[in-house]
Amino acid sequence: MPLSHPPLEHLPIRRLTADDLQACADLSENRGWQREEHKWGLLLTAGVGYGIDDPSGAGLVTACVVMSYGPGLGAIGMVLVAERYARQGVGRRLMRYVLAEAGNTPLSLYATSNGQPLYEQLGFTETGRSEMLLGRFTLTEPAPDRGVRPATAEDVQHVLRLDREIFGVDRTHLITRLPAFADHLRVAEQDGKITGFAALWPNMDTHVIGPLIAHDPATAQALVASLAEASDRPLRTDVDTRHTPLLTWLKANGLEQIATTSIMIRSLPDLPGDWTRRFAPLTVAAG
Repeated sequence: MPLSHPPLEHLPIRRLTADDLQACADLSENRGWQREEHKWGLLLTAGVGYGIDDPSGAGLVTACVVMSYGPGLGAIGMVLVAERYARQGVGRRLMRYVLAEAGNTPLSLYATSNGQPLYEQLGFTETGRSEMLLGRFTLTEPAPDRGVRPATAEDVQHVLRLDREIFGVDRTHLITRLPAFADHLRVAEQDGKITGFAALWPNMDTHVIGPLIAHDPATAQALVASLAEASDRPLRTDVDTRHTPLLTWLKANGLEQIATTSIMIRSLPDLPGDWTRRFAPLTVAAG
């Protein structure tokens, strides 16, 4: 006789660890995403993963990651449900569990058009939009000179202060991982003061630019151009649609929009910090 398994609503939800990296990558692949093992490795060590195991032993039924930035904010990302369990309520159950675990902590996420209705039902509201761009960077339109250089160990504390000022909450545990996670980390400097920073990290056959933090669009462009010069891969980044000058410049230099997402938040009217200087996230999965 075939083995019987408990119904989906009774399958236990557990915390994921770095040992679950391959299972998470398998789940991504199952849903037609790239495996993104490098990114999963960061998320599972800097954040908290949640998942449900398939009782048949066939990997994960569903998974997501929450990046905590203290009581002021958390970010939900990589919400995935195995295709064989799609549209059976398991994703909603996992989200409700994560919301209960978060308590009163505000939560943000980037939602696709397919996921947005569920998140709205769970109390999230749209606060903005983001464009995902991909392409070979051409530098057809040059960037302004803003004194961009490779970051050094002496820059770390200055970068952390600038990031907290602009992002609005402390994400030291994430930013201090950038030197090991990224292939290149650059800062912009003017009159001896750090005015922006950005990282270039590998993701499958592309390089991703993020985070991108800068005092103005010209500094953001200079950081992107410097990082693009160091890459031999197509570039990918996610930019808030309100940053029209940067988006126009990126598209003039070979990048094209491949997707759009809704920036959503729960329990706050808007994201903390200063969006005018926050151009791109490290990854949408980390907010």
